[in-house]
Amino acid sequence: MITSTHRTEPAPPSPVARTGTVLVLGLGNVLLTDEGAGVHVVKQLAETHAGMPEVEFMDGGTLSFTLANAIVATDALIVVDTAALGAEPGTVRVFEGDAMDHFVSTGPKSSVHEVSLADLLAIAALEGLLPRRRALVGIQPQDFDWGDWPTEAVANALPNACDTVMEIVRRWQA
Repeated sequence: MITSTHRTEPAPPSPVARTGTVLVLGLGNVLLTDEGAGVHVVKQLAETHAGMPEVEFMDGGTLSFTLANAIVATDALIVVDTAALGAEPGTVRVFEGDAMDHFVSTGPKSSVHEVSLADLLAIAALEGLLPRRRALVGIQPQDFDWGDWPTEAVANALPNACDTVMEIVRRWQA
């Protein structure tokens, strides 16, 4: 039996290099009509604001634990996704900071994602790397049937959602 009187403390976790970039993360499944709204918004923003400094537009699809790396690497996160708001289809609402945390952890669960946004935020929080600035731009869906484009009500709301995201980006960068 080998014993040792020398004890070593585990090395502290290596710090994650946080970027000054605002990560705009679009979530959803583009094959289920309104469920793809977040992805459609991010694609439109990526086209109209290509090359915008300090902003990254990311198609997060239907979520995966791999997105945790992108979330913990930023200090400013805007998520765009459908949300059960209890409102008319196409309604756009913003939940920022603690209001976002509360909504994603206690709001109605209608997600078809493999991993929930609440799961990803919990991972970041457990690592002590929850983005300081965070917002959810939620769009009330009408339908999750098969189809590669949102219903009319949600499609008409996409420009409003794009404008809302960019208002947040500008405010955070000021």
